[in-house]
Amino acid sequence: MLALGKMVGFVLTKDYDKARAFYERALGCEFVSLDQFALVVKLGGHQIRISQVADFTPLRSTVLGWEVSDIEGVVDSLAQRGVAFEKYPFVPDKERGIWTAPGGNKVAWFKDPDGNVLSISQH
Repeated sequence: MLALGKMVGFVLTKDYDKARAFYERALGCEFVSLDQFALVVKLGGHQIRISQVADFTPLRSTVLGWEVSDIEGVVDSLAQRGVAFEKYPFVPDKERGIWTAPGGNKVAWFKDPDGNVLSISQH
């Protein structure tokens, strides 16, 4: 039943303008709407609802992620758009911040302006 639906992601922000600029310009999301409930953007047919709150502490773990077929290319492209990738101590790739898991999967993490952790991965 759920396999026929589309995923909707939910993220918090303190500032709609900063969030909209990041999700549209840096990530390439398409603006859908902004009302008293949320800033809504779309990417790849899926929606992200960004709700404004006065204050919050971002989770230290990933809240949204995208699976890609060429992680190195996507990291390079996003970096050219100003996205700064996290350089965690356990990641040997200090240039791009791409971690390769023992099974060969790859992950790179970055944060939005509110500190929400986002990721891209290749499986």
